[in-house]
Amino acid sequence: MDMAWLEVFRTAARLGSFTAAGERLGYTQSAISRQISTLEAEFGAPLFDRLPRGVRLTEHGRTLLPHAEAVLDRLDTAARELTALSSLTGGRLRIGSFDSANAVLVPTALARFRAAHPSLSIAVTEGLSATLLDQLREGLLDLAVVTAYPGHPYDTDLFDLTPLITDTLLVALPRDHPLASRPSLHLTDLADAPWIAASRDPGSTLLAACLRQGFHPRIEYAVAEWTAKLGLVAAGLGVTLVPSLSAPATRPDLALVPLHPDDTPTRHVHTATRRCHALPPAVTAFLPHLRAAADGASGQQ
Repeated sequence: MDMAWLEVFRTAARLGSFTAAGERLGYTQSAISRQISTLEAEFGAPLFDRLPRGVRLTEHGRTLLPHAEAVLDRLDTAARELTALSSLTGGRLRIGSFDSANAVLVPTALARFRAAHPSLSIAVTEGLSATLLDQLREGLLDLAVVTAYPGHPYDTDLFDLTPLITDTLLVALPRDHPLASRPSLHLTDLADAPWIAASRDPGSTLLAACLRQGFHPRIEYAVAEWTAKLGLVAAGLGVTLVPSLSAPATRPDLALVPLHPDDTPTRHVHTATRRCHALPPAVTAFLPHLRAAADGASGQQ
């Protein structure tokens, strides 16, 4: 069935005239009459009584009218919502990112994006990169910002991964630490220091870089949250590695010292989307803001 027939039917019913309906819709009276006849043939019943002056709904026509109005109203609503998605005056953006990306990088991009598109609904999920990719695969996220270390690639059969930024690591020290004023450090300079990490297994944390430099770091405290890690460092209870992405948000009573280039472990930050899935308009519009924020962060490293 052609939905245009329903619009013709609704207009003729409201105006009580094929001629008036034609004038309203830009058709001739005979074209309106033909479309109504086609619709009547479709339903197998007369929808209008043809009167000397105008038309009047039959019982079948009165029964059809509310259904036709509901269908046309739903189609009109759908058209408005689709237009809103395309014009970014409606819709949503569901982004997932790991914790240090949420310190400055993602908020900077979101602030610019929100200013440009204030009507969009935005949801941010934080988690480990592997978890975020699971949620992306299941359709719970539209875009994920994930990190990977060299030699640990993600599944490019499932995801489109685009490099965003290379994130180096810094050493966080108490400001009164004897090494806090150094322009740079080797990891071996801290071989005897107490360390703070997310786990007592250094191979599963940023401290895997110490193992690659030939020593096993003494992990004094194992805490998951950055707030706790940096609080322990500020209290003089140990040192830790801090991603440069989160450096601008680090508390001011800490010293952040770069590592020597030979020692600097890096991780690669990517945007991830589902392969073979069309990008929502909100994602397409957000990515330039994210790249601009990444370019700004790169300039500060």
